[in-house]
Amino acid sequence: MPSTIIPKGYVPRLNLYDTQKAIGLLNRLFEDNLGGALNLRRVSAPLFVEASTGLNDDLNGVERAVSFDVPAAGRDAQVVHSLAKWKRLALHRYQFSVGEGLYTDMNAIRRDEELDNIHSAYVDQWDWEKVIAPRDRTVDYLKETVSTIVAALADTQTTLRAVYPQLTPLPAVDRAVSFVTAQELEDRWPDLSPKERENTWVKDHPVTFLMGIGGALKSGQPHDGRAPDYDDWNLNGDILVWNDVLGHAFELSSMGIRVDAKTLDRQLSIASCDHRRELPFHKMLLAGELPLTIGGGIGQSRVSMFLLGKAHIGEVQASIWDPHTQAACREAGVILL
Repeated sequence: MPSTIIPKGYVPRLNLYDTQKAIGLLNRLFEDNLGGALNLRRVSAPLFVEASTGLNDDLNGVERAVSFDVPAAGRDAQVVHSLAKWKRLALHRYQFSVGEGLYTDMNAIRRDEELDNIHSAYVDQWDWEKVIAPRDRTVDYLKETVSTIVAALADTQTTLRAVYPQLTPLPAVDRAVSFVTAQELEDRWPDLSPKERENTWVKDHPVTFLMGIGGALKSGQPHDGRAPDYDDWNLNGDILVWNDVLGHAFELSSMGIRVDAKTLDRQLSIASCDHRRELPFHKMLLAGELPLTIGGGIGQSRVSMFLLGKAHIGEVQASIWDPHTQAACREAGVILL
């Protein structure tokens, strides 16, 4: 059920054309900041992959990929949900070394996505991946990388504010990241839903990295779903910020240290996904033929929404919207691209 709600009294800080210019500047700034800080090189990425390769990300396992045949190639293809697995294979093919990585523009269609202020059927991300050494598969290395990404976000905001003073009243990105696990939140608020726990915590800790997503908590339920074949559920998490415009926690990135052969074997069994062991990507990973990596996706439209103070994702990206969303935005004077 669509649930778009435009906050009472909301007025965009930038007009329509300034918004477009600011998005372009923001993207260039953040790409440069992120790439320089993490030693990432830009590469080209696919819009679709062969269905039989196992490269597509199945997200929570229930979302349907947009599929079609390519008669000239004799293959069936799927529009990507994300590039979580493709990036790791690309690092192997490009023969990147430890400490080197890549980033790319990822465009996806998620046909089963909710439609509300922060969700759309169209997804745009900076997808990034970096080769690491066995010694880097630690919580400390994960936290260090998160802090680097947040610093790149804060640096981008500083320049944006200098160019667009209208954005200055928005809260500054706190470089001091709060780190907390999903289990710690459940222990503290067992009677709240996962989203309610996030809101309660992030309101007092406006830049948070929530760790340990995908595996079952003490309650027997995971905080949120994660596919078993890219993130190590003990070494992953979401970058969350407090969105003053919408008044709730706001996810900017999902990321983590990726599964090694041992962790993949265990998580496939837990998730009852043993059939994937016969897919080409999974065979390579289980055989130790792919590099150890860390990576994630950072929402381009989400970052634009947050740094430009927008109330609806349709103000920063072009997509298709339901009648309820169109009416709510029209009534509030919000222009959807």
